[in-house]
Amino acid sequence: MKNPLSVKYSEKVNRVLVEQSLRGDKLALNNLIKLHQSFIYNVAWKMAHDPNDALDLTQETLIKVITKLSQFNFRSSFRTWLYRIVVNEFLQSKRRKGEEQFSSFEDYGERLEAIPNPSLTKEEEIEYEELSKEMQIRCMSGMLMCLNREQRLIFILGDTFGVDHKLGAELFDVSPQNFRVKLHRARRDLFNYMTDKCGLVNKANPCRCPKKAKALKQMGMLDEQKMIFNIATKTRIADFVEAEYETLHDIVDEKYLFLFRQHPTQENFDKQMIIDEVLQDEELMRRFNFN
Repeated sequence: MKNPLSVKYSEKVNRVLVEQSLRGDKLALNNLIKLHQSFIYNVAWKMAHDPNDALDLTQETLIKVITKLSQFNFRSSFRTWLYRIVVNEFLQSKRRKGEEQFSSFEDYGERLEAIPNPSLTKEEEIEYEELSKEMQIRCMSGMLMCLNREQRLIFILGDTFGVDHKLGAELFDVSPQNFRVKLHRARRDLFNYMTDKCGLVNKANPCRCPKKAKALKQMGMLDEQKMIFNIATKTRIADFVEAEYETLHDIVDEKYLFLFRQHPTQENFDKQMIIDEVLQDEELMRRFNFN
């Protein structure tokens, strides 16, 4: 099976669309946005925890890409150039509400421990299966939010989406060795927390997603009709990882990474709204002399 990421980022297609866009072809610009917005949104979703914040961040990033498009000189791959803008925009954007909710792993652990662990019958385990998945992904998204912005983005790009260390070093303007060190620290913080608290990776831990899901539903905080993270899975993060991504020699137990990569990607966000709002920006469109 052909790697979807390589299809998405075909440099020949990118080059043609960029050249046509710069000549004033509005349809080409529309198609360029379509080609890249899903990847940007799904990284934003992991960064922001909240789908509405992810939409805002995606739109802001795409506007920055379009604003700077004339500066692309075709000396590097468009993907690398795009990634660099994504990194800069994600690191420098205003704080989102999701970031205000998570202050530290310690605080997050205490909040989870405060949620009861009610007993479950076999029938209830089946009944709460879907909410349990929602709880699992929501909880792991919260773990990411406990990392600082740089750590979070390095982990999202470096481990879950498989950006190699050479490219990662270029994007974050550090040496490959320094990028590996930063990625290792982010992994360590996440994995130490999960080993100490999460029942998914350590059966000795008391935290269990089905039990928490039952408690939160009883508290009115989880609802099968309002799930955000446990969506119909068409693609997973693992589907976007580069085929040549290097082996993770410094992770003893890769189960942690497997769990993060099995999370669904969101393809049902309002893509047309993003395109419409971007392309209706009159000042932005004047840069391209569109009719």
